[in-house]
This record gives sequence, C-alpha cells and structure tokens, in this order.
Amino acid sequence: MTKQLEFHRAPINSKDLSIHDAALADNRTSVELVSDSESDAFFFRALEERGILLNEAQIEAVRHFHGPALVLAGAGSGKTRVLTSRAGYLITINKIDPKQIMLVTFTKKASEEMKDRISQLPGLSRLQANQITTGTFHSIFFRLLKSRGYNQQVLSNEKRKQLAIKLILKEQGLRDTYEPETLLAILSDNKSKMKGIDELPSKTSIDKEIKDILNRYEQWKSANNFIDFDDMLLETYHLLKNDHQLLQSMQNRFQYILCDEWQDTNPLQFELIRMISKPNDHLFVVGDDDQTIYSFNGADSSIILNFESLYPNTKLITLDINYRSSTSIIGLANQVIQFNQGRKDKILKGTKRTESPPYFLRPSNTDEEALAIIDRIEKEVNTGNYAYRDFVILHRTNSSSRAVFDQLVVQGIPFLTYSKGETFYEQPIVKPVIDYLRISLDPGNIEAIPSLLPSLFLNREKAMYHLEAEQLINPRKQILKHLRTLSGLKDFQRKQLDERINIVKDLKDLRPVQAVKKVRQFYDHYIETDERKGVTLHKEIMIETLSEIEASASKFETVAAFIEFIDEVNEKNQEMETIRRTPNANAVSLMTIHRSKGLEFPVVFLTGASESILPHSSALDANDRKDMVSKNKGSKKIEAAIEEERRLAYVAITRAKEQLYISSPSFYRGEEIEASRFILDPFKPTADQKLNKGAKMTQILVWECTSDTCPCWMRLENKDISKTSRECPMCKGEMLQGKREV
Repeated sequence: MTKQLEFHRAPINSKDLSIHDAALADNRTSVELVSDSESDAFFFRALEERGILLNEAQIEAVRHFHGPALVLAGAGSGKTRVLTSRAGYLITINKIDPKQIMLVTFTKKASEEMKDRISQLPGLSRLQANQITTGTFHSIFFRLLKSRGYNQQVLSNEKRKQLAIKLILKEQGLRDTYEPETLLAILSDNKSKMKGIDELPSKTSIDKEIKDILNRYEQWKSANNFIDFDDMLLETYHLLKNDHQLLQSMQNRFQYILCDEWQDTNPLQFELIRMISKPNDHLFVVGDDDQTIYSFNGADSSIILNFESLYPNTKLITLDINYRSSTSIIGLANQVIQFNQGRKDKILKGTKRTESPPYFLRPSNTDEEALAIIDRIEKEVNTGNYAYRDFVILHRTNSSSRAVFDQLVVQGIPFLTYSKGETFYEQPIVKPVIDYLRISLDPGNIEAIPSLLPSLFLNREKAMYHLEAEQLINPRKQILKHLRTLSGLKDFQRKQLDERINIVKDLKDLRPVQAVKKVRQFYDHYIETDERKGVTLHKEIMIETLSEIEASASKFETVAAFIEFIDEVNEKNQEMETIRRTPNANAVSLMTIHRSKGLEFPVVFLTGASESILPHSSALDANDRKDMVSKNKGSKKIEAAIEEERRLAYVAITRAKEQLYISSPSFYRGEEIEASRFILDPFKPTADQKLNKGAKMTQILVWECTSDTCPCWMRLENKDISKTSRECPMCKGEMLQGKREV
C-alpha cells in the first residue's frame, strides 16, 4: 500500500513562518469613480451596462491620449479590457479615425477576441472595429509586404521546416547529427537581432558547418519562393529602413499604436514599432515584466524594463488588482517575485478571500509525487468539488512530467497534453535506450533496430538495407550480427560491434535499472563526444531525460515487466487521442509552465519545485554554458537565468484561481535535492524580522486543527465567534478555537 503523503501549509521546516495574504483591493469602479457630470461619463455608463466595470488604474489607462504609456499589467489584472476599452475611447471620445489605430497582439486568437470586443463597445460598429488594423506582428507586416509586391508562400509548418533541414543534413552526410529545432532556433534568434547569417560565429569547424547548413536552408527557401515568420519581420525592417517614403506613409497612417504582451517583444519587433510610432510616439504598450519567460524565443526583458529610459515622457500606469486568484495565492506570488532584482516594483492586491491557502508537499521522488497528486485529484472529483477539467498539472520540462504522465495513463484518468502527444518512452532520445532492451528480450525484433544505428556510428539507411537483405537470404536469431558483414567496416568498428552485441545479449538478465545504466555507459558517451549535440542546451536536457529512464526502471524487477509497462503506457496513450481531439473535454490538463502562460484554472499543481528542476540545472550552470542563443555574458548570465526561472515559478503560481499545491521532490536523478529557493525564500525571516524577533507579539483568535499531524490554523472571523468547532479544510478533521501570537 502506498503511504499517504500530507500537504502542509508551509514547506517542510518552515512552519514557524506564514505568508501574509495579499491586501484586499479598493472595490470602487467607474460607477463611483466617474461622475455623471464628466464629459466622458456616457462612455463609462455604457461600458457598465455591458458588465465592464473599470477600476481607478484601468480608467487612467483608458483615458490616456497623447504620448507614450507603459501599462504594467500584473497577472489577472484585466489587461485585455483595458486595451479594447482604450481603443474604443480613442474613437468615441477622442474622435480618432479607427484607420489610424494599430493594435498588435501576439496570437491570432487574441487578435480576433479583441476585435470582437471592440465591436461591442458603446458607439462602435463592426465596420469601425474592422477598420482598426488588428493582428499579430507577422500578419500585419506580411500584409504590408504583399502590398509592395512580395508574393512568397508562407512557410508556417514547423515540421516542414524541420524536414527541409533534415534533407540538407542528409545531403551533407550529417544525418542524425544536429536537431533541426536547434538549428532553426539559432537562425531565428539571429534574425530577431536584425543580423544576417554572415554574422553568425565562425571560429570553429562546428560554427562553420552550422553556417553552411543555414545558408543552404535559406537558398532552399529562396528557390522554392518561401518566406517564414522571421523573414516577414526582417524583410519589413529592411524595406522600411531603405524606403523613407513608405516609412513616412506608415507613420502618417498609424497615429496610435497599442501593443499587447510587451514583455515578450524581441529587438526586431521593437525596432519596427519604434520606427512606425515616430515622431509623435503615441505608443501604448501593455505587459508584465514579471512574466517575461520566453528569452529562448528571443524575448528581451530589457525592452520593457528600459521603456521609460527610451521614452522619458512615458506615462506609467500599474494595474495591480488581480481578479483571478484568491488573496492567499496572490500573497505567495508577491513574496516569490520580490526576490528578483530586474523588475518594476509592484505588489498585487486581490478581490476575493478563500479558506484554502497554498499547500506544500515534500515527496521522496517524482513517482511518489505523481501518486499523491493524482490521489488528491481523484478525491476532489469523487466528492463532487471539482471536475477533471478544473485541474492543471504544471512541469518545468517535458522529461520531468514522465511520472505524472505514466500514472494518468495507467489509472485511466482523462487528460490533455500539449506536447506532441507522444509518451516519454517514444521521445527520440529515449527510444534507442528502450529499443536496446527490446532487442535483448527479442534479438530478432527488426523494428527496434533503426533507432540504435546512430549510436553504433552506422549510417541508418545503408545499415538497414544490408541487414534486411541479409536476413531475407540468411535468417539469424540475433539479427544484429548481420551488421558484422556490412561493407566498409574497419576492424575496430567490427570489434566494437561484437562488444555491443555481447552487452545487449545479457541485458534481459539484469534488473531494469541496471540494464538502463549498462546501456547508458556507451549511449551517453555517444551523446557527449559529439560536439554537434552541445550546440545549445540540448545536451543537458538529453542527460536529464536519460536519467529519468532510470527513475522509471527502478520500480520494476525484470526487463520484461518494464517493457510490458512501457507498451501499456504507449497503447493507452493512443487510446486517449480521441479525448485530446474533443473540444472542452472533461480532462485534466498536463502542460509546461511556459505553455500555461495566459491561462487560468481553479486548481493548479506545480510539480518539481526543487533545486535543479525549478530552477532548472541549465540555469544553475548558466555560466558554464556555451550555447549560441544567449544574450548575457559572464557573471550576468547566471543571474539572468535564475531570475527568469523565478518568473516561471511566479507564472505557475498565478495560474491558480482557488487552490494551489506545490510539490518539491527530495530526490531527483539519484541525488538528494533541496526544495526550490523560490519556494523557501519567502518563508525565511527577513533582516527586519530577525531584528524584531524580540518585539511584542499580538494575540489573535484562530481556528486550530486538533489533529496531531495537521499544522493547519486560520484567523477566526467575527462572524464565527459563536461557533464551537468547524471542519479543517486541509485534513477534514475538527478545528477548535484557540489563540496564537503573531
């Protein structure tokens, strides 16, 4: 029987401190703040009739007219209604021609939603809403390119781009050397900084090889008349830079520019907006520097942080009322993010209290973590408190979701995953290790061989053609032995192949975790000795992923049982494809923190809140990395990486509306690890608290749980003074009145 783990109100060993709830916000809205005597009162009255009640800061943002404005929109603070209401205000009150307004979003969905909202605002029609130039950076500027005679087809399918890179690698004899995603990321990062391929580094043979591959990719696009999203912006930049008449025409046309998600802007996007908004600089940008988490995609946090330096007459407006989460969740989020140095000061306030504070779990490993989380979900669903769709389980990387994914599949809980839909064991980096185990159990399993060949340093196509032809003429029980007669093999290669065959033959007799370790002795060497695999973070992620195979294998006694479990997971995962394709399915969401940005859920489980998971090991070792897509150098590299990881934790916490559970495994990849600094730091006494340790304490009335194992307590509200007991929201036991010093 699995031991029952308890969720606590504070991380282990920090129960002497608690996080203060966020303050309750001023609940006044335009109803009280905008009097009927004001000239624009009719606009706000009409908004109120439509259920749009703006707070004081939102009203200030909507009324802003001339010059640049930076709206710092905290999580859940209603930035969309501010953007749309301001667009409507410009047209209705300031009498601005809608054709002079550009509203830039980061997704097509957001663009369509805003246009629809604007059309429903007072005094506006669908025609006027459609006259506003609304869209993503790419859609807006691609329209401009087409108006200037550009006729390329849009290459938007990522798989097609990756296939093109794969074909180039194959032609160059470099198949299975680079990850196409990595090469495309390098190219995209370079273009986001307005640089050409010739400006990529060329110090080493690997640098030169990458430049050659990317040049061939650009030639392939040109020959096939393709343009991708990065090209759209870069071509527009060069067009406006070289055609002053066109630039002036754009400046005259778009007098007012509104930009959403400003924290995600890259240098190229910013430069385009900067050029067009001149000379009036009626630039209204909305974003949250605390949610800058896409630096790997080119987002530059300095753009939002330095906005006031670039535009000295900026109007700064802070939307600091969170309408999404409870005050206890917001209180924790405030405490977590305050440890970042590179940010604008703001403290979020809340609008709703809850009896459910954030809870913390300290399981021994990720498998125990998964069981505890799924057990809690099942209890909540079975009692009717929530449906499956109300839950999201967040993870830092795809490999760290392996244990939760396995348990959801095995226990038959409906869930949606936002990765490629493949299981952990089907990932390209994992499959070869599993296939070595399959070959050990069944030496004639020809389907398991293709994935192994690169790690044997053999050409996949040539080796498979030879192996299949030989097996047809001269069938063998140990099919790998056919590779000994492959033409062109040198003596040392044949010797290495014999050694590998002997190792694989005996794997089935080992415990699964030992078998995986045996495979990793040569498989990890294959990865680590290939310089091409170390171009970006990819190697670190691969090693982390391989270690996760060991964690999974450790639960089984035999290799056969382990492979049977993997097959069950893969098979059940395929059966769940129907659920994933069903709109609004009643299913648990499983996604990375990055994917969750902009979303919200009643209940959030943040997994892996431990050192080396969150913050990720790649951030902790940032100074030692030599990747090609980092903009920070030297000592600032690790500082920037840690701060971005903390922003990830903040984003995860602020997805929760009603309940938040944070889990910090104590062992990971065979090593004991501390709970994440992001979770522990808020519970450590500050310097002021230490100085005031002997200060006079105040006694307050509280509810205290009577269970010896439950630490739960909460303030006693005046309305509850007459009650003698109540149910504990944490363990469901009895709570009695008591006193506590604070």
